[in-house]
Amino acid sequence: MPCPARRTHLILHVARTHGYSKVMTGDSCTRLAIKLMTSLALGRGAFLAWDTGFSDERHGDVVVVRPMRDHTLKEIAFYNRLFAVPSVFTPAIDTKAPEKSSIHRLMEAFVLRLQAQFPSTVSTVYRTSEKLVKAPRDGSAGGPPGPRCLLCMCALDIDTADSATAFGVQTLHLSQMQPPTPPAEAPTTPCCSARVGGAQGCCQGAGPCGRQDPRAHVIEQLCYGCRVNMKDVPSLDPLPPYILTEAQLRSQRAWVLQELQEYLIEDSDDEVQTGES
Repeated sequence: MPCPARRTHLILHVARTHGYSKVMTGDSCTRLAIKLMTSLALGRGAFLAWDTGFSDERHGDVVVVRPMRDHTLKEIAFYNRLFAVPSVFTPAIDTKAPEKSSIHRLMEAFVLRLQAQFPSTVSTVYRTSEKLVKAPRDGSAGGPPGPRCLLCMCALDIDTADSATAFGVQTLHLSQMQPPTPPAEAPTTPCCSARVGGAQGCCQGAGPCGRQDPRAHVIEQLCYGCRVNMKDVPSLDPLPPYILTEAQLRSQRAWVLQELQEYLIEDSDDEVQTGES
């Protein structure tokens, strides 16, 4: 699981545990400019307004706000120095890492190097992010709620049927993935238990867990940016259990709806016109 997404899920879990409805982060103007450039490189351009805006309401019951987004790192450092504000430094996984260790570190070095030569770099990038408008959290405005990414909780607003895009190619590849051959005496998977609500013959190939690789069930419910981050993860073990459970339930709901479509009777055009008149 990507480190920023894991950190966000942990913060939200602590906030919900203690009953907090707001979370204030210390993201500065410099950090948000670096985050904007990094998100563009990672394919998260559709969600820049959520990732860099003042408030982030995508998580529903907990709102993330960024009250220090108008101040640069240098301004904050001078303020802490002049007023003797105590600072706490927590080493992260990318602390003292080389520039080419990750896209985030590379973008950070690039932006800070430009800022040293051209002092208006950070402010220009930051002002660009202020012009972005947030898309509806549940899909298109006025329409039915759309699916959301399991990790970042953003709307999956990309047309998966368009095979001309990288997202469409990945979706087509995931739909064609076959599950690994289980051993002869494999234990019953959770999707077949009565607690989850699996149907008869689910693990024998009739249900959602028997048609695809379990990894595909999770990856196909992620946005393009999260798919790019997860493509190099060898297994699903780093993901929290509730993420795997939600992916499993979504796959089962989609399979049940697909099965029910065969038995639904659609109204003809004459009946619709008669009802409207």
